[in-house]
Amino acid sequence: MLSTLSDKQDRNVSLTELLKERACALGFDLVGVADAAPSLFSEEYSEWISQGFHGEMNYLAGSRDRRVDPRKLLPGARSIISVGMNYYADCVEGPGSPDVASDRAIFARYARGDDYHDVMIGRLKKLLEYLKERAGEGADGKIYVDTGPLLEREIARKAGLGWFGKNTLLINTGRGSYFFLGELITNIPLEPDNPAIGGCGTCTRCLDACPTGALTAPYKLDSRLCISYLTIELKGSVPEPIRPALAESGGRIYGCDICQEVCPFNIRRSAPTSEPAFQPREITISSRLTDILLLSEEEYRDKFKGSPVKRAKRRGLLRNAAVALAASDDPAAEEALARAASHDSEPLVNEHAYWARERIHERNRN
Repeated sequence: MLSTLSDKQDRNVSLTELLKERACALGFDLVGVADAAPSLFSEEYSEWISQGFHGEMNYLAGSRDRRVDPRKLLPGARSIISVGMNYYADCVEGPGSPDVASDRAIFARYARGDDYHDVMIGRLKKLLEYLKERAGEGADGKIYVDTGPLLEREIARKAGLGWFGKNTLLINTGRGSYFFLGELITNIPLEPDNPAIGGCGTCTRCLDACPTGALTAPYKLDSRLCISYLTIELKGSVPEPIRPALAESGGRIYGCDICQEVCPFNIRRSAPTSEPAFQPREITISSRLTDILLLSEEEYRDKFKGSPVKRAKRRGLLRNAAVALAASDDPAAEEALARAASHDSEPLVNEHAYWARERIHERNRN
């Protein structure tokens, strides 16, 4: 039984506003509240899984009951505070950009700075402490940042943070889509926000720009074809039929921003983040593909300590660099690939380096 919080609406609104103000003070750019009701997209989610669109991300198929009902994650859950943090770094690259050399390694913007999990979880913990302090004895909460069985986009939409774009991402009409999401589930009843309203209209830029055809239709994503999945979540060999398209994607070796780079809401309204933790590291904005391909295990650990890039592990990142070099004009590419094909300790790297070198030979013969 909560000791200091009545169920009167005016009290709830007051606490809700205090929590929102605290969230903004902690550095969150967006904040809203949703109820902890079961998902309205349970059937759609089950269908997406049944089609195999999640690929090897088996954790998405597990815990379905909890994933579609937040109340099963926290006993007595009543509300969810949804927060967003801008990670946009203003850079010139984009589909067909003449300013990006073919030998450059491109990392998705979200992975250029420090690990967002560490940044956001620490601040959400402070928000939870504040909630308990204000709500009194019996107040409880649970924190998630892209790590638990939650349909985060739906919760953020219900909380008013944004709406679903045709690229399947959450888009905020005034700020675009370059945001991390986090949640605080609580047993405190808070005043929910109105769901966000918006839409893409007739625009299909994201679908047209996707190099691998991962956006099979508006609002439908086959992860197995997505460059982000292929370069991060896929742990084994990249299927050979899709390697050429991945190679031609423009040096993208960790994640992909193409469907965001072409989105009008990002082009017109995204503003660079001022968060120090999300400022790009030198290696993520100025490396050549050959630099990445020849990283030792020690260099990899040192350069990407505390970075989201650690998720791919060295073998995954070098695998990606090898594939990208198949389409590079870098004169040093062939020598670097030959070295990786024969001397790297990881068979996964050997395989992809050999394939890329053969592609270069084939291109030169033609």
